[in-house]
Amino acid sequence: MTHVVVVGAYGSAGVAAAEGLLDAVGEEIDRLTLVDDGEPGGGLCILRGCMPSKELLSAAEHRYQARHDDRLVGDPPEMDLERIVATKDEHVSNFASHRRGAVHEMTERDGVEFRHERAEFVGERTLRVGNDRIEADYVVVATGSEPVVPDIPGMGEADFYTSADVLDATDLPDSGVVVGFGFVGLELVPYLVEAGVDVTVVEHDERPLDEADPAFGEEILSLYREEFGVDVLTETYEKRVESTDEGVRLHVEGPDGDPSAVDAEGLFCFTGRRPNVGGLGLERAGLSVESGWVTAAMHAADDPRVFVPGDANGKEPILHVAKEHGYLAAENILADVRGGTLEPYENVHHHVVFSGAGVYPYARVGHSEASATAAGLDHVAVHREASDDGVFKTKAVPRGRATLVVATDGTVLGYQGLHYHADVMAKTMQVVVERGMDVRTLPDRAYHPTTPEILDGLFRAATAEIRD
Repeated sequence: MTHVVVVGAYGSAGVAAAEGLLDAVGEEIDRLTLVDDGEPGGGLCILRGCMPSKELLSAAEHRYQARHDDRLVGDPPEMDLERIVATKDEHVSNFASHRRGAVHEMTERDGVEFRHERAEFVGERTLRVGNDRIEADYVVVATGSEPVVPDIPGMGEADFYTSADVLDATDLPDSGVVVGFGFVGLELVPYLVEAGVDVTVVEHDERPLDEADPAFGEEILSLYREEFGVDVLTETYEKRVESTDEGVRLHVEGPDGDPSAVDAEGLFCFTGRRPNVGGLGLERAGLSVESGWVTAAMHAADDPRVFVPGDANGKEPILHVAKEHGYLAAENILADVRGGTLEPYENVHHHVVFSGAGVYPYARVGHSEASATAAGLDHVAVHREASDDGVFKTKAVPRGRATLVVATDGTVLGYQGLHYHADVMAKTMQVVVERGMDVRTLPDRAYHPTTPEILDGLFRAATAEIRD
C-alpha cells in the first residue's frame, strides 16, 4: 500500500502536488492524505502574497497616474485605506474560498482524505497529525515561506511593519524608514508614498535589482527619487534601531563609513522571506535544513521520499515556480513508485517585479547581458528607451527602457524591460526565449498605437546587428 501525505495542501505548491497525484489514487497510490491547519486556508499567495498586494498596488497605480498626467487638473484624490483593505479582504476571501473548495473536492475520490490539523514529523516519514500517528511512504512538505526579520540590534524592542502588516493597515505613519529594497520593497514603497508616507529607504548596494543589468537599477533609482520622492540611501547599512517618543531612530553607516541616523514615525521591514519549516520537526525525520538540502528533483537530499516544492525549499519564492515545483514533485513521486527516473526542475529565468506602483514594472526573461557574458555566450545586446516610441508618451508613461540579448546565430537569449506593460510582454518573450526563436523570423505584429512597438524596435535592431 502506497500512502502519500501532502503537508500544506492549501498552498500553491501543495495543491499542485495533490492535483498531480489525484488520478493515480486507486492505482499506483492507495491513500492520499492532505493536511493543512490554515485558518482560513488558502495559501500564502492568496492570503499574504501576490493577490492582496496587487489590490494595494492597483490603488497606488491609479493615484500615481492621476497626479502625473498634466492633462488633469485639481488635487489628486487621497487613498482611502479602509476601503482599500476592505475590498482586498473581500476579494481574498473569495479567492481563498475557491482554493479550499478545490482541495476539498479532491476528497470526493475514494482514498483521498483532508485533515484540517497541524502536522509534524516524529520520525522518518512519520507524522503526528492531530492525535494520530501516520507512517507514510512519501511526504510532500509544501509549507511556504514567512517574512524575514533582520538581525539588527534593537529590533526585538522596536515596533515595525512587515509586508503582511502593510496589507492590513488602515492607518499608516506620516513618515517611514524602509529596511529591504528587494522585490517586496520595490513593490510596497510606492504604495506607502501614494498613501501619504514620507519614505526613506536603506539600500546596501549601489543600486537595487541585483539580477538586472546596471542601467535598469540606475533607472529604478532615478524613478523612485524623482517620481515618488523617495530618499534612497545607497551603499548604506543598518547598525542598530531604537524607539523614540516620535517613533524610531535607525542608526546607519554610509559609503564613507560615517555614522548617521534616520528618524521616522514608522519602521518597515521588507527584508524578504525564508522557508516556513520551523516547528515541523524535520530533524526528527533525519532532515538537515541547509544550503542544497533540496535537490533539483524536488526531494530532500537526506531522504529521496520527502519532497519539498515551492517556497519551503528556499530556491525561488515565486507563485508560478511553486506550482511547477508541485506538479514536478507529483510526477517524480509517481516515477519513483513505477521504478522510473526522476526529472530535475529546469526553467527559463522569468521574474516580474511590479515596481513603480505597477506603472513601471520590471521584467526579465532569460539572460541579461551580464549573465550571457558569464555563461560564455557569443551575443549582441540592443537597447531601446520607452521615450523612443510615441505610444508611451500618448499614455503619459514616457519613462523606462528595454534590452534584448541575442546570440550571434540569431537565437533570442533574453529580454529585460522596465517600462509600462513590461509585465504583459514577459509572457510573449517567455515563449520566444523558451522556443529558442530566431530574432530574424519574428515579424512586426504590433498594430499602432500599442506598447509592444518597443519589442518590434528591439527585434529590428538586433536583426540589423547580426547582419552587420
